[in-house]
Amino acid sequence: MLISRYLNPVESYRRKRGVDFFNDFLSSLDENVSSDSLVDFKPAVNTREGKDAYHIDVDLPGVKKEDIDVSVENNMLTISGKREAKSEVKEEDYYRLESSYGKFERSFTLPEKVDTENIRAACEDGVLEVVIPKLQIEQKSSKKIAIK
Repeated sequence: MLISRYLNPVESYRRKRGVDFFNDFLSSLDENVSSDSLVDFKPAVNTREGKDAYHIDVDLPGVKKEDIDVSVENNMLTISGKREAKSEVKEEDYYRLESSYGKFERSFTLPEKVDTENIRAACEDGVLEVVIPKLQIEQKSSKKIAIK
């Protein structure tokens, strides 16, 4: 009968990788935290291409129109904003106040041949729709030239 030494999973991982699992975990958390911005949520985005335009739909429940910013710079479309929520309950025997705050920002590189001057955005029922029209390129047609 063979006798084998038991290693716990963390020790086994450390030996295989040659690094400290716990320090790896902590450093990966530090990489995801930025001290200059607070990001609480990342809104869901759907993109689609139509015949005459590109469409971007962003789910922004609870975000007011005034708190949304859509801008274009250097062929990059940026949608940013903030979400604030406050919940207050006053009862006879207790009081509860909960508030949350979060900034978001999503950027998209625009394809070539789009009409950046006529981009439009509308927000309804918590969904922001951005429409990016395609440039209308005239189809090259053949022309018969008469010989004199």
